[in-house]
Amino acid sequence: MMFWYGHDVGGWGWIAMSIGMILFWALIITALVLLFRTLSRPHEHARTLAPPAPTPEQILAERFARSEIDEEEYQHRLAVLRSSGPRTPPVA
Repeated sequence: MMFWYGHDVGGWGWIAMSIGMILFWALIITALVLLFRTLSRPHEHARTLAPPAPTPEQILAERFARSEIDEEEYQHRLAVLRSSGPRTPPVA
């Protein structure tokens, strides 16, 4: 048996095994990190956005639809809302 080096691995064999072992553990650690990140991330279906708050005009229209206010009061309040515009706090 000419190329066995007496039952031991030669110099290049040690280098190849060392690089292989480093690559093996790097692969295992990378897989575990990716698995942990995937499992700890919240699921897409769990992320629900809150519906936007209704505008004052929408609230007024809902009250009119539920007959809480009559048409005259609805028209008056709608005109007031549209004429006033966005309110800004008073300057001190």
